[in-house]
Amino acid sequence: MIRRVIERVSTLFSRGPRKPRGPKHIGAAEHGINQELIARSALRVCETLQKAGHRGYLVGGAVRDLLLGVAPKDFDVATDATPEQVKSHFRRAIIIGRRFRLVHVMFGQETIEVSTFRALDNPDRLTDAHGRVLADNLFGQQHEDATRRDFTVNALYYDPATREVIDYHDGVKDLRRKRLRMIGDPEARYREDPVRMLRAVRFAAKLGFEIDEATREPIPRLAGLIENVPAARLFDEMLKLLTSGHSVACIARLRTEGLHHGLLPLLDVILEQPAGERFVLQALARTDERVRSGKSISPGFLFATLLWHDVLVKWNARTARGEHRIPALHLAIDDTLDAQTEKLAIQRRFVSDMREIWGLQPRFERRSGRSPFRLLEHLRFRAGYDFLLLRAAADEVTAELADWWTRFAHAAPEEREALVQQVAHSSAEAPGRKRRRRPRNKNAMRGEPNTVGSESSSGT
Repeated sequence: MIRRVIERVSTLFSRGPRKPRGPKHIGAAEHGINQELIARSALRVCETLQKAGHRGYLVGGAVRDLLLGVAPKDFDVATDATPEQVKSHFRRAIIIGRRFRLVHVMFGQETIEVSTFRALDNPDRLTDAHGRVLADNLFGQQHEDATRRDFTVNALYYDPATREVIDYHDGVKDLRRKRLRMIGDPEARYREDPVRMLRAVRFAAKLGFEIDEATREPIPRLAGLIENVPAARLFDEMLKLLTSGHSVACIARLRTEGLHHGLLPLLDVILEQPAGERFVLQALARTDERVRSGKSISPGFLFATLLWHDVLVKWNARTARGEHRIPALHLAIDDTLDAQTEKLAIQRRFVSDMREIWGLQPRFERRSGRSPFRLLEHLRFRAGYDFLLLRAAADEVTAELADWWTRFAHAAPEEREALVQQVAHSSAEAPGRKRRRRPRNKNAMRGEPNTVGSESSSGT
């Protein structure tokens, strides 16, 4: 018996390197992909590459979504052509990327991302001390490229010409079982790219999949590696997560996996405080509703809601020390954004939107004189108003204030004048409130009209 064991071990070692398993070719009758869901530009890229003698396939999330019967938001193409060769076949194409060189082929407002098959083993691959890949541009074969991809459900290739799905790692089976499984050793793959931990959470929440136990196990231990991810890339991934249409489920998953700490300043604290959690989850739920109904969303508005609690805490602390409310608010905003930019590289245009939305909030409290009319004309009025409604839903401001602005925004001009007069009348008759005495002047003494304009005291 011992001799048979020794012979079996010797046989295993004498076989040499294991040859890659051939892929499964799944025909149209079995996979049921509706080719009408594929953007014409993506089909054109594959067709152009194939006519030039190259191989060209739709790959990744687009194929996954097509198999689920969902129209993909964007399309990626994989090919055996080098970036330079791809660029030469299209009039509007640019090569981008240092870590991985890609080609962006542009059709009007639409961009198709084209990647070259990557080699599995690259002795010149550049990594940091934690194992994160910094640069790797050695090109290889399709089976190597499939093994380089993260999850089995994302390692699927679709050939529009033959209408076949090419599956190297049983991704279609995992898709049917609603299982998210990492290709290769999960810990090693997370060290190569810590963002894969966030992607696991996003895909599981978006697709309603369970994360395979072997894929899930290293996440809590390796969560700290996300600190090494460049700020710009982390922002892009967080934006995808928050605009997926399943952000509430994503946040819940982040907490379950212990990944929410440090991603946004004080997000972990906010989600442990009832007031902050209520506000954030309401904002995310409304964002999810808009995404699922096909409506546009504003990243600036979204990040303004996520960081508002931090601004509010700092603002209240400053006013408690006796600082004036408006300067205190702007200083609190500066403090929050300074802390934020250390972790996430929020684009400048989004930061500008956030500042304006936050800065408008005190102006909603002023409903006298011409202040409401001027605020209604502000370019960011709608965003500021929507933000006010969220604050009212979280009991940060009174429902009466939110209702008044709703009526004011939709009222006819003469009705708006009446609403302002009602506020002035109710303020003047409020019990226990003294009317402010107007300063006397010479004109008033002579019985002439008072020239002290109401706008000067309207708090604009």
